[in-house]
Amino acid sequence: MAEPPGGARGAWLRVVAGAMLCVAAGVGPAAAAPRAELWDRWLANDPASTIEVDHGAWGRLIARFTRPGADGVTRFDYAAVAPEDKALLKTYLDALAATPVSRLGRAEQLAYWINLYNALTVQVVLDHYPVDSIRDIDISPGLFADGPWGRELITVEGEGVSLDDIEHRILRPIWRDARLHYALNCASIGCPELYKEAFTANTAEACLEDSARAFINHPRGVTVTGRGLRLSRIYDWYRDDFGASDAELFAHLRRYGEPPLAAALAASPRILGYDYDWRLNDVE
Repeated sequence: MAEPPGGARGAWLRVVAGAMLCVAAGVGPAAAAPRAELWDRWLANDPASTIEVDHGAWGRLIARFTRPGADGVTRFDYAAVAPEDKALLKTYLDALAATPVSRLGRAEQLAYWINLYNALTVQVVLDHYPVDSIRDIDISPGLFADGPWGRELITVEGEGVSLDDIEHRILRPIWRDARLHYALNCASIGCPELYKEAFTANTAEACLEDSARAFINHPRGVTVTGRGLRLSRIYDWYRDDFGASDAELFAHLRRYGEPPLAAALAASPRILGYDYDWRLNDVE
């Protein structure tokens, strides 16, 4: 899950707001989100398919290198990743690239694209590590590109695919599920964290629910103050995905809010502003 990334958007951010980015303070720039524009090439699926994609390698890497932070944010220990672990990640991604995605059932496809996004994000950080922020990995097309999101990182069924493609042209427009924003990890402290295990067709629904609940009830998702709420900028960038009005957004948040957050949301408080921390989700 990323800020509005990509070549042209990155240029705007870097020229207009780059100097104002406060990664240490966690305040990200405001910008319009990329639209969910369907790449209909990926609509094909087989409801009768019995093909199951093996995400075991990715699950093992998650278990091996994620660490709970003192602030409640799960980190990834990039520095501890050995050459053999990088080779395992590459082998896993090569297997995903060779997968006949169009022949999968819809549930298998959902897990496939979520895991592919997250594994590619980890790989691109490892390829450029050490960095302070994923936004420093300026490999997207365009002179003023910001971050890696627009670069084609893998070829699937003969098509070059970028992180932007997976999020905004495949997952968001096909599934139309706001919880996807909690499943995609952009390697930043302010982002919903990398889930504790790989998604599968059988576990995706539970994983999405867990991810939503964890993020919303952490201060980087929603912070309650005496004057109102400070929200993650995700709810600003992708506002239409969560509802057209504050009331609809609050209804979404209340679904997962635990006391006292649920009580605060029931009072329909005002939104004071939005924050985001772009520091890398590296170990503390």
